[in-house]
Amino acid sequence: MVNKKSRTEVHRNKHLRVRNRVNGTAEKPRLAVFRSNSHMYAQIIDDTVGNTLVSASTMDKEVKSACERTDNVDAAAKVGTFIAERAKAKGITTVVFDRGGFLYAGKVKALAEAAREAGLEF
Repeated sequence: MVNKKSRTEVHRNKHLRVRNRVNGTAEKPRLAVFRSNSHMYAQIIDDTVGNTLVSASTMDKEVKSACERTDNVDAAAKVGTFIAERAKAKGITTVVFDRGGFLYAGKVKALAEAAREAGLEF
């Protein structure tokens, strides 16, 4: 009989593999992405001290008012634009991208490309 791992366990293992390779520093912090079924979250984190420097999500009032829905590719692109603008306001221009174990497609890709277009380098 074949034992199949649950989706959450598979996702957790993928995320840990990515995190073993991706670290954020003060000079080049980590842009971490999390997506749920209904929202997108992005944080820029300095891993040396464990501080979140900037964050944006579809739950923020500014992003929520700019989007019709919070669970589609357009909303993810808005989050990418907002996180890049907030990062530039704090003087952050270069980051390391942490896709959080999610495939680089769909909402995650839209967020990353919008952040690049808004001025973040990774």
